[in-house]
Amino acid sequence: MSNQPQIKVPATYMRGGTSKGVFFKLDDLPEAAQCPGNVRDALLLRVIGSPDPYGKQIDGMGGATSSTSKTVILSKSSQPDHDVDYLFGQVSIDKPFVDWSGNCGNLSAAVGAFAIHSGLVDTRQLPENGMATVRIWQANIRKTIIAHIPMAGGAVQETGDFELDGVTFPAAEIQLDFLDPADGEGELFPTGNLIDDLEVPGVGVLNATMINAGIPTIFVNATDIGYTGTELQEAINNDAYALAKFEKIRAYGAVKMGLIDQVDQAVDRQHTPKIAFVAKPVDYLTSSGKQVSAAEIDLLVRALSMGKLHHAMMGTAAVAISAAAAIPGTLVNLAAGGGTRESVRFGHPSGTLRVGAEARQIEGKWTVTKAGMSRSARILMEGWVRVPDDFK
Repeated sequence: MSNQPQIKVPATYMRGGTSKGVFFKLDDLPEAAQCPGNVRDALLLRVIGSPDPYGKQIDGMGGATSSTSKTVILSKSSQPDHDVDYLFGQVSIDKPFVDWSGNCGNLSAAVGAFAIHSGLVDTRQLPENGMATVRIWQANIRKTIIAHIPMAGGAVQETGDFELDGVTFPAAEIQLDFLDPADGEGELFPTGNLIDDLEVPGVGVLNATMINAGIPTIFVNATDIGYTGTELQEAINNDAYALAKFEKIRAYGAVKMGLIDQVDQAVDRQHTPKIAFVAKPVDYLTSSGKQVSAAEIDLLVRALSMGKLHHAMMGTAAVAISAAAAIPGTLVNLAAGGGTRESVRFGHPSGTLRVGAEARQIEGKWTVTKAGMSRSARILMEGWVRVPDDFK
């Protein structure tokens, strides 16, 4: 019988927004995993417990959902006027790969707090009480995020009265500003259109808004694909035909956005783009049984992440929603009633969320200078994560 010793890697398990993930400092990783590549991916897969053909991640830190199969690596920033570099890895549950193609907006809320806790932010810029500003370089998409972190008694304040739908307990509010959130160096609208005709074999021709903000996202109308926009997870995630249809729309949209060359390449790019559907506001019941009235919200949005309907809303998709809502003529804007908007409150399966964006037209092209939203974050556990020393 083989006897492979385990190694200990310093790690922190954190909730950020409606997600959870394992956080590492770059220089705490084994030396071979401090650089991008197969060794790093193998380590993170083993930490999370993937690939797991049972889909449970029992032998790892993952929670068997896209929201809980996440990793973060932080280091002192290599960029001028930034405090910390933030790299996000979305770990596949049942396949042996880590997707580095995009950001996680929810875990972005935990990055500033972790950076302060772990000594990556100069203490001279931290107030004893009040609000600390942490400038984050999001290395996946090469963009700036500014986190406003509450401080109390010289430490990060984690508890408070801020309630976030999709999170059971209240906590301290963290404001996030995503600067110039168009993903990477690409165009805000990669096709040049606010609405495209997206032809999907077996589905038909759909109106689609495809936007690069926060994370590449494809928006379609709920009614065009047979939904109302009030669906909860079981209505989609228990329907294999529906999931296959959404994945097909996502794959053909990814080609049209220029993210992949052929639809079959989408299987190796699960994290991006996201696929979401929108509808005008109506009354509905959330997954917790809370009533949301049409008067409380501007529109309804449901989004899928890693092939499943999300239980609330991905933070990066919320950025895409805010950007698209601010630009007259997109499907998101039209579902919200049209016109010029600086903010919207949308309904998702767990409740509602308010987001805002600043958009303007320059020489006929739309640009979004900033998108913002409030989240919360909390350390759940800290110490070491153990993995067998055969991950390489």
